[in-house]
Amino acid sequence: MSNWNASAPQGNGDPSPYEPELGSLPDGGRNAGEHGDTVNKTGTTTVGITTDDGVVIATDMRASLGGRFVSNKNVQKVEQIHPTAALTLVGSVGGAQSFISSLRAEANLYESRRGETMSIDALATLAGNFARGGPFRAINPILGGVDEEGSHVYSIDPAGGVMADDYTVTGSGMQLAYGVLENEYADDLTLSDAKTAAARAVKSAVERDTGSGNGVFLAEVTGDGVDIQGHESFDDLL
Repeated sequence: MSNWNASAPQGNGDPSPYEPELGSLPDGGRNAGEHGDTVNKTGTTTVGITTDDGVVIATDMRASLGGRFVSNKNVQKVEQIHPTAALTLVGSVGGAQSFISSLRAEANLYESRRGETMSIDALATLAGNFARGGPFRAINPILGGVDEEGSHVYSIDPAGGVMADDYTVTGSGMQLAYGVLENEYADDLTLSDAKTAAARAVKSAVERDTGSGNGVFLAEVTGDGVDIQGHESFDDLL
């Protein structure tokens, strides 16, 4: 079980041109001109799926430089940020880590002040506000969580837009992954089925997208908490 109060890894200030990047964003993003190719031409695949019993989030494990050079083969791109919610890392390493650290801090502060956990809808709104008005460089994460209202998955766009859906994909491998999910998703998926579908979606992207690869991290989010496991091979999941 992940410890949601643990501190997120810290960035090192302004990145050099050689700092690994995690996610891909559309051209013309909010900071595209400022950060150039190190933000716009990176790759990853992240998937979020809702079920009646919880949420499954899957990501590949590769960090690359502009989608052309593999800088790390074992990157955990999903982190717990709330007792029953997790967020993917998509964008520059420093921006994504700072974003997660800030959301964790706000969720902790909310709980300390009010004596209750923040709803997932409120957490998604906060994430969108941070993306829109904060110093975070061009991020496009997926937020998945469970509360009294049920299971939720949101995509957060670089301009702060928040969109809820039954399933969603972000990153450079999204077209390949979406093709799989269009066939795999059903309203009555179990958590086990959702994990298999998410793994298949990421595997499809890994096969063709140069920015995605080296295995998959799967996060299972339920009312009991968040469990994150890494798998270098897809064989045991499919």
